[in-house]
Amino acid sequence: MAGERPSDDLRIGDALRIPASDLRWRFSRSGGPGGQNVNTTDSRVELVFDLAASSALPPALKARALERLRGRLVGGALQISASEHRSQWRNRVAAQRRLEAVLREALRPPPPARRATRPGRAAVERRLAAKQRRAALKSSRRRAGSLPDD
Repeated sequence: MAGERPSDDLRIGDALRIPASDLRWRFSRSGGPGGQNVNTTDSRVELVFDLAASSALPPALKARALERLRGRLVGGALQISASEHRSQWRNRVAAQRRLEAVLREALRPPPPARRATRPGRAAVERRLAAKQRRAALKSSRRRAGSLPDD
């Protein structure tokens, strides 16, 4: 992606591609490093992807992404901003990379369900032996440290 144009389609993995027409760009003046340059250029980038309205994702993946990203969505749209670089171009590339990472994480299949297992006999015996040692330690403290009644 380093040599690609930020306006190209966004590739999520090998099979998914989000068309450039689904991505909206907004630019504004950025604070931070840049000296007087930041007062004259719109280097801050906001990338908006309307996930709810997009037809680029299959329905199952879209539902998974909407569920996982529901706390980050504003009106069904995912907003990514970048202002860490002095140039608008590098901020656009950074915003696209961030959007790609967020979507890749949201679209990842769920992990396999955990199979319930029982602890082995040796583990149970070790746990019970440790409990007995701890109980003996505490009971020895009780007998040796008792105060006379007044």
